[in-house]
Amino acid sequence: MFPPSTRNNVLALTLAAACWGIGTVVSKRAIDEIPPLTLLPIQLAVSLAVLAILMRWRGLRFRDPSASPILGRLGILNPGMAYALSLLGLVSITASLSVMIWAIEPLIILFLAGWFLRERIGLSLVILSLVALGGLVLVIGQPAGTASLIGIVLTVAGVVCCASYTVITRRWLMTSYSTTQVIVVQQAHAILFALALVVVVWVVGGTPWPDHVTAAGWASAIVSGVMYYALAYWFYLTGLRHVPASLAAVSFYLIPIFGVAAASLLLGERLDATQWVGIAVVLGAVLLITRRTSATESVLDRPAVSARA
Repeated sequence: MFPPSTRNNVLALTLAAACWGIGTVVSKRAIDEIPPLTLLPIQLAVSLAVLAILMRWRGLRFRDPSASPILGRLGILNPGMAYALSLLGLVSITASLSVMIWAIEPLIILFLAGWFLRERIGLSLVILSLVALGGLVLVIGQPAGTASLIGIVLTVAGVVCCASYTVITRRWLMTSYSTTQVIVVQQAHAILFALALVVVVWVVGGTPWPDHVTAAGWASAIVSGVMYYALAYWFYLTGLRHVPASLAAVSFYLIPIFGVAAASLLLGERLDATQWVGIAVVLGAVLLITRRTSATESVLDRPAVSARA
């Protein structure tokens, strides 16, 4: 059994993974009708609206004057640049290959956390992470279709942006900063960046706005914005306050699991025996990593940093 503080952190990170995984499936429905670089600011606008209502209800200011400006500007890095690059890459590679590339993000975070944050990365954590990555290969299967080099490069660049965001945010996410305020400021920077991209597309002669969007398309954009940006980032930063970046990154292995499960339930896709084995491998590796970290002297054993909603 995990102590209560550990259970809360694990639950928050797991819920973040669930929101990202399910939100990805919903986003696929929206992207059928709305161009990727147009969908991004719509989703961010929905997220900011939900967070603004929450902050108004809780009586919080939209910005904490004591918060470091660097923390807010990280929103340009992620979700701004990270997801813009990923969406552009997705145009010329398959979704399965994109997911496989994103699966290496925890390994990049392990390296960056050890180098930049001086976190102690044990050999067992690296081995179990590789086991989880192997399980994901079974779950996702062999990527189909031809892959464009530019698509792969753009996606890898997005992954590096996202991994860097986790490590830098963990460094600057201090006690006095409200989680919701941090997300609002970061996503405000991100939406300005996303709108600038829409303007660039329009200036170069592109068509950033679709001719017609159905009610289902709008609903998918709204729901994915709430899940993918408002809820997912809130849960993730809540958990990231109390755990090493290297441990928080392990939750990313669960995102494809939730995504595949959501596709099975919402889209009627069936899982074969190999995928079920892969799911069991990923869940087993993540559970072992979490139990190992809980049983050792880690950041989880130190007094928890208070987080304000």
